[in-house]
Amino acid sequence: MARLATELSRDRSPEYLFNHAARTFLFGALIGKASNLKFDSEILYLASILHDLGLTERFAGPHPFEIQGAQAARGFLTENELPNDQANMVWDAIAMHPFAMASFKQPEIALVSAGAGADVVGSDLEKIPESAKAAVAHAFPRLDFKHAFVKTCAGVVRRFPRGASRSFMRDIGERNVEEFHPTHICDLIDQAPFTE
Repeated sequence: MARLATELSRDRSPEYLFNHAARTFLFGALIGKASNLKFDSEILYLASILHDLGLTERFAGPHPFEIQGAQAARGFLTENELPNDQANMVWDAIAMHPFAMASFKQPEIALVSAGAGADVVGSDLEKIPESAKAAVAHAFPRLDFKHAFVKTCAGVVRRFPRGASRSFMRDIGERNVEEFHPTHICDLIDQAPFTE
């Protein structure tokens, strides 16, 4: 199953994004080990390697990228006969990875979020030895990740503005997509069909 998921991720993702997915797994596993967490490595791997499918040309769509990716991953995994409970855990890990709530879930879910956070913004990197960080970066180079990632996210927001939820995608859209004007919750409350 891991080989199939790796092939899907590699085939559908630009190289920089595939490398990020691999680093997400490695950083998540290293953070889990440093935190003495018990976790299923295969589930963590599947969720990590597939967690950004919603940013790819093939799987981006009108829903928030994390939902698009979770749906694509679960569909792929169940078609390849991963048991439903495991496919659903992968779905949860992908759908929750941009949000703080992930850290309150099972380790496999929390560690996808932790691994992605470590790779994107440097969260929890202090838990990982310098030699391990260097080995991860050597095995899966960043390839101008910061610039390429923001550009890809902005492109998804531009194509599917309603999918830019209250995650970092909204921040990227507000700063990088001139025509992006998301609805504000205060406006929705004011416009609700109630007098008070």
